[in-house]
Formats: sequence, C-alpha cells, structure tokens
Amino acid sequence: MKWTSWLAAVVLVGVVAVVVVSSLRVANVRCEVCMSFGGREACRSVEAATEAEARSGAHTNACALLASGVTDTLACERTQESTARCTAP
Repeated sequence: MKWTSWLAAVVLVGVVAVVVVSSLRVANVRCEVCMSFGGREACRSVEAATEAEARSGAHTNACALLASGVTDTLACERTQESTARCTAP
C-alpha cells in the first residue's frame, strides 16, 4: 500500500472517531418547550449539554412545526414560550 493510502485511512478513521465521540456525548439537561403561534400550539423536547442549548433547540423545533416560510419562522423565534420545563435526565 502506498503511504497516501495509509494517510487517507488514518484521516478517515479520525473523522469517524470524532463523529462517534460527539454523538455519544452525555446530555446534562432536558428541556420541554411549548409554543403558541398563529393559533396553533406545539411542544418539543431537546436534550443538550447546557440548559440554554436545550431550551433554544426545543424552541426552534416547536417553531419548525408552527411556522411556514422565513417571515413566520423569524416571528415565531421571537415569540416567548407558553411553557418551558427543564430537568436533568
């Protein structure tokens, strides 16, 4: 095998290792956020390393169900949550 093949194999193994390790990262906080927008309501839960990340992710996911188009999505993102509950998993 040529040295370039070995180098490519090592790089590939490194990339796979990074993906596996990052996907197995333990979540410290689970947040459930409920949003009301456009006369509809949606609730979503997200687990993340910090409360801010989990809350933001749940907010974004709930808005993805409620909003249609860029303008609605931006308006929903600026809307305050109806309820938000965060706990340690």
